[in-house]
Amino acid sequence: MSNEPPGEELSDQTIETPAQETIALDMFLKLASVVPSGGAAKHLIQSGAVQVNGTVETRRGRKLRPGDLVEANGEQFVIESDGL
Repeated sequence: MSNEPPGEELSDQTIETPAQETIALDMFLKLASVVPSGGAAKHLIQSGAVQVNGTVETRRGRKLRPGDLVEANGEQFVIESDGL
């Protein structure tokens, strides 16, 4: 039996804070195989060829959160949480 109040039982799962559910735009582009390297991500972003939520984004460190829409090289990606 848990010492927690009813309805607030703890589980063995790791709970992520909102800050941990973000990913930098340049890292995302690499992980999604849109670009082969961080340098290529930097050039693509700074050229104005990447949009986040319909707006051109030129900051490679832009934090993406679940629900954000990224458009690059004619592809669209929706950011999702891994659910951990």
